[in-house]
Amino acid sequence: MGNLENKTVLLTGGLGTLGRAQASKLSAEGAKVIVLDRPDSENGASRAASLGDGVSFSGFDLNDLTGAEQSVAQLAEDAGGVDILINNAALIINKPHEDFTLQEYEDQIRVNSSAAFALTRACTPAMKERKYGKIVNFTSVTLTGQWDGYVPYVTSKGAMLGLTKSLARELGPHGINVNAVAPGAIVSEAEERVFGDRLQEYNDWVLDRQCLKTRIQPEDVADLVHFLVSPASDMITGQNFAIDGGW
Repeated sequence: MGNLENKTVLLTGGLGTLGRAQASKLSAEGAKVIVLDRPDSENGASRAASLGDGVSFSGFDLNDLTGAEQSVAQLAEDAGGVDILINNAALIINKPHEDFTLQEYEDQIRVNSSAAFALTRACTPAMKERKYGKIVNFTSVTLTGQWDGYVPYVTSKGAMLGLTKSLARELGPHGINVNAVAPGAIVSEAEERVFGDRLQEYNDWVLDRQCLKTRIQPEDVADLVHFLVSPASDMITGQNFAIDGGW
């Protein structure tokens, strides 16, 4: 697929399970990866540096859309432009819809989809100038409608799908590809946090629904992201790629 030497990547949610796998993969392919995560992330700089050569950390609060957009615009300028933007960050909470507060709903919409719009605005001026750019958004297998208790999360991922399709149309004439990845149930710290003592029950439920009877690993998603930001995907845009084991 070719390496990513001389490419600068901005990766949101870069210290989470999926983010770390992507940072390591893209760094190994020669990219300079700027990991963006919460400003209060413990040992953020050292954790990012441990993911590979050329991986650095920047702390931003994606709840502050205006501040994040301005900060990322400055970050992009300092880096000489961001070539690849990966909107990976997400909040996820599991409970019945009536138990969510309006604030919890708004928080998930803001971090999971509105932030992607804000950061795209910050990064695309330099991409347009270069007539080159790759943007990867994250949707979700939950858009199939087969999951209970994730109303705000699923709504936010539907917005990401619409964002991907519409941005691909607007940015295509400028040489910018916009695609999405729809992960299935990935082995992650998030599922341990959400399901706790129900983890084995959840694991059995996932494998029962997948065609492939092996759990998907973060590295599997990182491989797909690498394809979408590599020259091998230059004629692909506006697509939503499921990696769900055949849900």
